[in-house]
Amino acid sequence: MPIDSPVTRILLPLLTIASLVYADSAVDRQLASAARQRVAMTGMTASLKFQQASVRRQVQAPVAVESSFFVVLDPTAPEPSGGDCAVLPVFTARGMVESAARTAGIDPNLLQAVAAQESAFRPCAISPKGAQGLMQLMPATAMDLGVRNPFDPAENLAGGAALLKQLMTRYSGDLNRVLGAYNAGPSRVDAADGVPAIPETISYVDKILGKLR
Repeated sequence: MPIDSPVTRILLPLLTIASLVYADSAVDRQLASAARQRVAMTGMTASLKFQQASVRRQVQAPVAVESSFFVVLDPTAPEPSGGDCAVLPVFTARGMVESAARTAGIDPNLLQAVAAQESAFRPCAISPKGAQGLMQLMPATAMDLGVRNPFDPAENLAGGAALLKQLMTRYSGDLNRVLGAYNAGPSRVDAADGVPAIPETISYVDKILGKLR
C-alpha cells in the first residue's frame, strides 16, 4: 500500500498512538513490579530486624522459661513487637487457620482465638521473651514441632495447632487447662490442678474463652 495513500495516512497515526499506549502500559507494569518488590523487601527487612533484636535480648539476659515449650510473660511487659508487620488479611488468615486446624484435628475457632490473643495476627510479632510469629512459639518449640520458619504464617499456625492438639489430648479437652498450659506450661497447670493463680494466665484464659463464647 502506498505510503501517501488515504488509508495509510489514517492508519499511521493510529498505530503510533497504539504503540505509545502499549509502551506506557509496559512501563506501568514494570513500576508496579518494582513497587511490589520494594514492599516485599521492606517486610523481609523488618522481620530480620525483629529476629536480630530477639537474639540480642536472649543473649543479654536469661530467659525465664519453664521448659522449651512454654513461657510466662510478665503481665506488665509490652505487647509483642512487630508493629511494622502488616496484620494478616482476614480472608487469608481464616483459610490458613481452617487448614491447620483440620490437619491437627482441632476446632478452627479455638486456633483462631489463640492466634488473635497471642499476636493479633501479626506474622512477625516477637514477644519480650522471644516467642515468635502468629502463635508465639518459642524457638525450641518451633524446632520440636517441625516449624522451620516461625515467621511463615502457615507454618507457625500448623505448629501452634499441633501443640494445642497435644494439650487437648493431655487434658481431655478441658479448655481451661489447655489454655492455661499453652500460656504457663503443663507443670504449673498440673501443680495447681487447673489454671494456675498467675494474673496474666488467668486473664489470658478468660479472654480466649470469651472470644469462643
